[in-house]
Amino acid sequence: MSESIPDWIRTVDQLPPPELVVETKIDDEDGCRNVAKLKRGGLSGRIWFTPDGNMYVYYQPTHWRPNP
Repeated sequence: MSESIPDWIRTVDQLPPPELVVETKIDDEDGCRNVAKLKRGGLSGRIWFTPDGNMYVYYQPTHWRPNP
């Protein structure tokens, strides 16, 4: 039995728990781009980091889903 890939969740509706690595993307009027595995962090939890925590990204993902 194959597992289905979870649906995307809009970040305006719900954010993932801090420090949990999830799959993210930007999907807006310009199309889908910046698909990556990231985690939220920082004091406010509003900064998105690479899974190892060594770098942050200069954008805010619009969607996320649990890591498949």
